[in-house]
Amino acid sequence: LNKDVKVSVGIAGTGGGMKKFYAGQIDICDASRPIKQEEIDAAKKNGIEYTEFKVAFDGLSVIVNKGNDWVKSLTVDQLKAMWEPDSKIKTWKDMDASWPAEPIKFYSPGTDSGTFEYFTEEITGKKGAIRTDITPSEDDNVLVTGVANDKNAIGYFGYAYYLENKDKLKIVPVDSGAGPVEPAFDTIKNGTYKPLSRPLFIYVNNKKLAEDHIKEFIRYYLTEGKALVGDVGYVPLEDAAYETELVKIK
Repeated sequence: LNKDVKVSVGIAGTGGGMKKFYAGQIDICDASRPIKQEEIDAAKKNGIEYTEFKVAFDGLSVIVNKGNDWVKSLTVDQLKAMWEPDSKIKTWKDMDASWPAEPIKFYSPGTDSGTFEYFTEEITGKKGAIRTDITPSEDDNVLVTGVANDKNAIGYFGYAYYLENKDKLKIVPVDSGAGPVEPAFDTIKNGTYKPLSRPLFIYVNNKKLAEDHIKEFIRYYLTEGKALVGDVGYVPLEDAAYETELVKIK
């Protein structure tokens, strides 16, 4: 629609993107968590005023290898026992006596990732708290490959990456007390997939938002562009919610 506008996209975790954003190096920062207080303070110190737009929902997906035929679902307590810093869980048998006595290989987004922060806060109870013997990566494709190539691996990342790679991976339903629920468009949107459903945001530098091409890009993001949300594996907001976000541009 606007062929003369070039949009340059860099890749980082939410934390890495925020550093560039509050330093004034980028116009728009995608974020898989709300902006932190220290980032708000840094932006203020640097004279960066911004607007937060909620753009979609995501459901963090717990995944295992396709050949894993013993895990049918996991409770939040079981996930905590597996991933917490002092975890005694080394093998699958440590979780359930009927499961194999094979060492579990843990794959996780890196510490710079909003996904990592959200998962640890919801599952282990403290942001950033996780066992030390994980294989971390900011690149979700590394996590996909790791789990897909190891029968005893487990990992987690956004629902979009599961959809993109569901032929290689097995999704694990999560039980938060009301029975196992698998992440899907409906369960993420209505909140029954918990506690791993979350909103996604973009943060826009207000000075840049005053520029016509950026204003138009954000308008597109929240109107015609929302039709692409499902295509990339995220879950759109209700139409009324997008209308509320659009008002912020004015």
